[in-house]
Amino acid sequence: MLAGAIISEIFATLSLRGTAGSFRPLPVLAVIVGYAISFTLMAGALRTLNVGIVYAIWSGIGTAGVAALAAVLYGERLNLVAVAGMILIVVGVVVVVSSGATTHG
Repeated sequence: MLAGAIISEIFATLSLRGTAGSFRPLPVLAVIVGYAISFTLMAGALRTLNVGIVYAIWSGIGTAGVAALAAVLYGERLNLVAVAGMILIVVGVVVVVSSGATTHG
């Protein structure tokens, strides 16, 4: 569920690009639906995972994913510092998950 929440959040955030400059119904709908799916799936993940961990993973991986895909899809530039930051985010998520602090109780 958390992976689906991350994927739909990345989709919704990238769809925001289509709303820049003027109102276009399809990109706006994509943003709304993407975030609705993301939050619904994230709520499902909270049945078995701690909210702090779920949010850290969702926002961290989502941020890195959006930055990487925006570079590929829209030609946005990532410098070495930005790439290093994204690597640190992913490493941080791995550390948090492997710490055993991800489940209730």
